[in-house]
Amino acid sequence: MAPVISPVQTQAGLPASARVVVIGGGIVGLSAALCLAERGVSVVVLEKGRLVGEQSSRNLGWIRKMGRAVPDVPMSVAADALWAGMPQRVGTDVGYRQAGIMYICRAQVEMAMHEDWLTKVRALELDSRMLSSAELAQMLPGGQGQWAGGIYTPSDGRAEPTLAASAIANAAIAKGAVVVEQCAARTLAFTAGRVSGVVTERGEIRCEHVLLAGALWSRRFLGNHGVALPTLPLVCHVIRTAPMEGPGEIAVGAPDFSFRKRLDGGYTITQRGALTAPLLLDHLLIGHRYLPVLRTQRQHLRLRLGAASWQDLRLARRWRPGVVSPFEQVRTMDPSVDAGINEEAMRNLAAAWPAFAQARIAEVWAGMMDITPDSLPVIGPVGQLPGLTLATGFSGHGFGTAPAAGQLAADMVMGEPPLLDPTPYRLERF
Repeated sequence: MAPVISPVQTQAGLPASARVVVIGGGIVGLSAALCLAERGVSVVVLEKGRLVGEQSSRNLGWIRKMGRAVPDVPMSVAADALWAGMPQRVGTDVGYRQAGIMYICRAQVEMAMHEDWLTKVRALELDSRMLSSAELAQMLPGGQGQWAGGIYTPSDGRAEPTLAASAIANAAIAKGAVVVEQCAARTLAFTAGRVSGVVTERGEIRCEHVLLAGALWSRRFLGNHGVALPTLPLVCHVIRTAPMEGPGEIAVGAPDFSFRKRLDGGYTITQRGALTAPLLLDHLLIGHRYLPVLRTQRQHLRLRLGAASWQDLRLARRWRPGVVSPFEQVRTMDPSVDAGINEEAMRNLAAAWPAFAQARIAEVWAGMMDITPDSLPVIGPVGQLPGLTLATGFSGHGFGTAPAAGQLAADMVMGEPPLLDPTPYRLERF
């Protein structure tokens, strides 16, 4: 099951040409398309399935600087300002609220980890601060149990995934962008060694530049062109409650649950300490790159050998332009929900805030994220394929940083001064 998104009126036909073609109709690709359209650049977005049908509508909606890898904080800061101006930019409320995010801790070792992060980002002058147990109880009423304290960033916030990406798409279309759904990009076309078009299932569209924002599909697309992109999938399992009274507006992450208030009055909830990892051939091919992460995060991973594993094996890794591609075989990645993990989330949360014991579950879903070895995205050109720029591998952080990531990608596509230093996001770091 997938969340229902706000409708977008897309175009049925495929244009013959555009200056830029964006592959992938998620929030990052759409944000880049909006930036390009605002600059008067002709741009076409190709989506193999339904617009915003994968992780862009299935994520938690958090917009945070807190806890980010230090090189990634400037991107999050830039995104904050862009999110604040989003309602005026797109002409509608996308649910953005600067209501704060808090991580709460059961043990001093967790507190020490957050204190260490605060030390590392002190020069960036964020408003993050440590909280005592008493302060936490005052800010989050109705709780029970012992908490060591937490870390809180008042300027962090949230928006609604089912509203935001659609609003960005509609704004881009109003500015002249063309968005085409149910049209898979099969391969790139080249002239004199440079990208000159995209071969789709409906024929070729000519262009000067291509932006690949294909999320978890980017590795397979690039692999068909002989370019290695190290990403592996993780699945997050999510609960939406009906409208209810709860602890307030602050989004909260605990070791084994998270919750955040929704625009509709309900809450979005997860088991923050449990993600499923479908076992794939890629784990044998590139799993060694993730060993440093596994040493510290393995307790959060639930390995699964099942339908997703077999589906992955059946999909081709190399194909020709004239044959059906993997992107036509699987239009939308729709992972199965792990009911046990969601039951854990509700049980853990209700034990901490008893009000959630009476919550009525309105909807559940799962979303698959593309994770790089350092959890930073790849934004920038591909040296082996002149004319191709990447904006992918966001590792679960794409929604929160999308406005800034899309603008940075648009800057790099057009060769304009970048919004921020792109060095941390270079493909060559791998």
